[in-house]
Formats: sequence, structure tokens, C-alpha cells
Amino acid sequence: MIHTPLTTDLVVGVAELEQTERATRLHRLPAAARLRAGGDPQILMAQAQPAGARLAFRTAADRVELDVLPTKRVYPGAPPRPDGRYDVVVDGEVTDGLAAAGGDELVIDLATGVAELHEGAPTTLAIALPPGEHEVEVWLPHNEETALVALRSDAPLLALPRTRRRWVHHGSSISQGSNATRPTGTWPVVAARAADVDLVNLGLGGSALLDPFVATTMRDTPADLVSLAVGINLVNGDMMRRRALGPALHGYLDTIREGHPTAPLLLVSPLYCPIHEQTPGPAAFDPASFGTGQLRFVATGDPAEVAAGRLTLEVVREVLAEVVAARAAEDGALYLLDGLTLYGPADEARLPLPDDLHPDAETQQLVGERFAAAVFGAGGPFAA
Repeated sequence: MIHTPLTTDLVVGVAELEQTERATRLHRLPAAARLRAGGDPQILMAQAQPAGARLAFRTAADRVELDVLPTKRVYPGAPPRPDGRYDVVVDGEVTDGLAAAGGDELVIDLATGVAELHEGAPTTLAIALPPGEHEVEVWLPHNEETALVALRSDAPLLALPRTRRRWVHHGSSISQGSNATRPTGTWPVVAARAADVDLVNLGLGGSALLDPFVATTMRDTPADLVSLAVGINLVNGDMMRRRALGPALHGYLDTIREGHPTAPLLLVSPLYCPIHEQTPGPAAFDPASFGTGQLRFVATGDPAEVAAGRLTLEVVREVLAEVVAARAAEDGALYLLDGLTLYGPADEARLPLPDDLHPDAETQQLVGERFAAAVFGAGGPFAA
């Protein structure tokens, strides 16, 4: 078997690869951004989960072996999380889905947030390929931290040329993939594959908070197309008031424009989420759901405080529209997409959010298809 080094030529959709004693860790945020996160465990965990990242190569191999070291999140008292999936795509078609058992365990106390790490062993994924030479992608788990240990094959693996338009997208856990059951089923990957673009997914669960260090990451990442989904984390984290949101968003867009002055730049307003449409955050786990097999969320804010500046999703949509309108004269390549056209009240009645916050797998697929049609289709802001 031929051992192939794990480099950013082969591992695409990440900002950095970090070599440790045990494995190669994947980071969707560069070291400078991670430093500026102030040690926040949520964003550091989310950026290490390789949503949108994949190995991409051309090969005539019949067999490829990938040694991986996943980190399983364990929440005592909550249903166990399924093992992360690895989707194998051959010549553009999803052909297989693999899972990696074992690895490290991060045991997290839901009440206190205290986490304890138990180290485990790597797992080998064996990938069988059809005869002949093929373009192959191995999409890594979108919601499970995954480090890579080794890559072997019975024929050389050659990095693919990067010829497609690059789309850089940032958003919340919904953009990271939330309850999608496979990495190619997250809505940004569904849209990117439909539009045949090169995706860099900066969807960061619980962390779409207009952090300046994420804006600089977007500024410094080569991109032809840029999009930003804003709102749900600002509300469910109760992070900001209306007075601060507009100027913060202007500053965020200014930073992105420093690196991408003329690229199409799309703001996506929040999808429909009943608990936060008219009720501020913070969101919290619903104690009544403990032990039921399905954790759910509730909004704990007071709607009466909206008049004093507390954010709801309805308020966020208003502010986003105001910001785009204010910048229209100076930025003809800035666009706004109403998130309710991707998932609105009628969709929620048919496909309710299983935990009252995150879309399920079917909804992720629906949102991706609608985004591809509206944004990449004829007349859309990202049309070829």
C-alpha cells in the first residue's frame, strides 16, 4: 500500500491542518482566529468538526484506507449520538456511506457544561472503488470532530485541480448541518453539489455571532462567492440588542469587503423558528424533554422586552433589510435572501423542527435545493 501525506492539496474545505503526536487535526478556523475566540469551548469544538471538508483526489486504486480518530460527544441522560458518517463520492455520485466507531469520548454534563475527555483508539475505514481511474471525494462528518491518522491506497492518489468557483459561507449549526444524517445531506453541500461549486463551509454551531475574527477569516479566504446567514444564534444566545446589531453587521460586511471588494455577497435572514419568531432568547433545554428520547429547546425571554431592544427573529429580519438598503448605493453586489423562502411557516407545519430549533434531514435537503435554485439558478445572485 502507498502511504500518501495528508496535506491541504488533498484535504479541502479546511483552513489549517495541525500535526499532533496522535493525528492530523482539522481546523476550519485558522490559528489566529482560534486564539481570538478567547477559549470558548463551543466555537472551538464546532470549528474542529469538518463540515464541508473532504478528501479529494484522482486515482486508479481499487482500495483506499483512511485511519481516523473521531471524538464522540456523550451527554449523560441524553440519547446517544450516532457515529459520524463519511460519504464516498465517485465521479460526482454518492456511492457509499461509512461510519467510524471508537475514538475518543468527550463526556459533557448538560447541567454544568463540564467536559471530560477519555482517549480511545483510531479506526480504519476501507473504501472499495470500481475499476478504472476516477475522481473521488470522501466527505468527512459534519457534526463530529474528526482527526486523520493515515491515508493508504494500492495506487497513487493525485490532488484534483481547483477549477470551480469557490463559495465561502458562514452561519450557525443550521449551516453546519444540524440534524442532517450525512455530510452530503447538509444544506450547503446539497446546494454546492447542485451548482458545481467549491464549498468552504464556515457554519459553526452556536457561534454565528458576528465575531470579528470570523469576518477576518472570511476576508482572508480566497472566494468568488460569499454568503452569511445571520440571526438565530444572536437571538437564542441573547447576545445583542437591536441598537448594536446594525452597526455590528455593517462592520462585519466592511471587513469581508476588504478582501472581496466586488464578489457577490449574500445575506441570508433567519429560517422560520416558532419559539423565537416573537420571543427573545436565551434558548434553553426544555427540562420536560429529559428522558423522553428527544431533547427540545424553549425560548426563555420576555416578548414585552422587544420594545426595549431585545432581539427576535422578526426583528433580525427587519434590521438585515435596513442594512442592505443602507448599503445599496455603495455596494451593487450585496444581496438579501429572505430565509422564510427557504423554510417558512407552511414548511414548519409539514416538517416541524424536531427539537424546536434545528431542521431535520429532510428539511436540510429541501433548504439546499431551494437555495441552489434561488441563488445559483438563472437570475440569482450567484448565477454563473
